[in-house]
Amino acid sequence: MAEWFVEEGIGEHRAIRLDGATIAEALVQWPGGLTAGLVEEATLVSRVSGSSRGTARFDNGRIALVDRLPRDAAEGARIRLQITRPALAEAGRAKHAQARPTDAPIRPAPSLAEGLEAGHHAVRRVRRFPECDWDELVSEALDGRIAFPGGALNFACTPAMTVCDVDGDLAPSELALAAAKAFGTAIRRLDLRGNIGVDFPTLPGKEDRRAVDSALATALVKWPHERTAMNGFGFVQLVARLERPSLLHRAAYNRAGFAARQLLRRAEGLEGAGVIELTAHPSVLERLSEEWLAELRRCTGREVTTRQDNTLAMEAPHAQLVER
Repeated sequence: MAEWFVEEGIGEHRAIRLDGATIAEALVQWPGGLTAGLVEEATLVSRVSGSSRGTARFDNGRIALVDRLPRDAAEGARIRLQITRPALAEAGRAKHAQARPTDAPIRPAPSLAEGLEAGHHAVRRVRRFPECDWDELVSEALDGRIAFPGGALNFACTPAMTVCDVDGDLAPSELALAAAKAFGTAIRRLDLRGNIGVDFPTLPGKEDRRAVDSALATALVKWPHERTAMNGFGFVQLVARLERPSLLHRAAYNRAGFAARQLLRRAEGLEGAGVIELTAHPSVLERLSEEWLAELRRCTGREVTTRQDNTLAMEAPHAQLVER
């Protein structure tokens, strides 16, 4: 049975499954909000006439799109809902969470550890991950680029789908085969799901395309999904159940919030004497709530100060210990 290590950090829960010292799979959850599995009462604020769909507002003011409404559910009524998909950020807008009516008892959303345990995975909660390439994974999510021998996968988030463009110096068929293997690794490390399009090199020969389809099947074994065969232009489309934003989406659409949480993680791991100084771009410091800073003081037993540096990139904050 695969063992997952879980860090329940400030503002972010992280889970990884290791292959040696390399992260084979990673999951990230930002507690709070409308997270998949949450069951709460809400108010049905609108309903499409003659449809089983509508919109509900939870007591915290957050909105969810609802389907499978019973016929007698009227606007203004209280209704118990279960979140099936969280809200998703996109360029210039946000997709509301999705929910369905339920008779289940009211309960908070399961944590990452609880969700893994419910799936019969072995879980070990730790203060810090074992030695691994977490920082490299964070860089991959921020860059949207993952190199492999002879080429690279270039990811971009769009409102319609996550797109992966393959480029490199290898011959087209060789490059496509290498990319298929790298893609199977990348989607697990980045926790990519939903609608995904992969633009491989154009392969005119049907045998070459079938070879890439076979390589993809091998790379994606035990990863539940549906996909098309490669078309004549080298494009493959995949669909997998979406349960939470991927690391890639969080880095793309909430870069400052993503960086702020990584900054807190580094601060939690500092060893030695002194005051914790958090130095970051102003937009990153703005994401550090007083609640998070208080939690950092509590869990480290140290004073915490912040220092603004407009010259730092958002993805390059740093934490250090300084003398009082």
